Amino acid sequence: MRQSRVVVLDYGSGNVRSATRALEKVGATVTLTADRTAAAEADGLVVPGVGAFAACMAGLRAVRGHEIVGRRLAGARPVLGICVGMQILFERGVEHGVEAEGMGEWPGTVEQLQATPLPHMGWNTVDAPAGSVLFHGVEKERFYFVHSYGVRHWVMPPPERLRPPLVTTSEHQGDTFVAAVENGPLSATQFHPEKSGDAGLRLLENWVRSL
Repeated sequence: MRQSRVVVLDYGSGNVRSATRALEKVGATVTLTADRTAAAEADGLVVPGVGAFAACMAGLRAVRGHEIVGRRLAGARPVLGICVGMQILFERGVEHGVEAEGMGEWPGTVEQLQATPLPHMGWNTVDAPAGSVLFHGVEKERFYFVHSYGVRHWVMPPPERLRPPLVTTSEHQGDTFVAAVENGPLSATQFHPEKSGDAGLRLLENWVRSL
């Protein structure tokens, strides 16, 4: 069987090498590039992200990554966002009083978690919904988080004719936030699957197999 071809979008964000290695480990043929043609033609596109929301959006726009993502989704071509690569899929982010516009694929605001201590760093469980493809076989496992901001309120109404998004949540010191979303061709995780040991590799393998 042909290996799935995955592009990790290289737009100046960190952590791209570990994501590339993890995807290769689960059987994908991986290219790290910002080339528009390669990103458009790949079976799957991964949008990583670490650091500040506004900085990631600026880097993404510099390589016209928002257009790449939009065109892939218009053609029902799979995209996976990781960490801040998930956050920038939402409408906006607010960090230190500075508001930045996101890609707007989902409504909602990325804001500081109402918990202490911050950052939320380390291993944590998730509450995955029934029918999740990403979490199949790892629903009860722990995943590695490192973030101070997240989406604390899911506001997207269920579509009338389409399957509603599957939203996975997690909790840090009593504050619940969105840990993952599966919405047709668009999926994302707030945690780092590439740093989450065997459970994270299984999640990435689930995504690659779905391509």
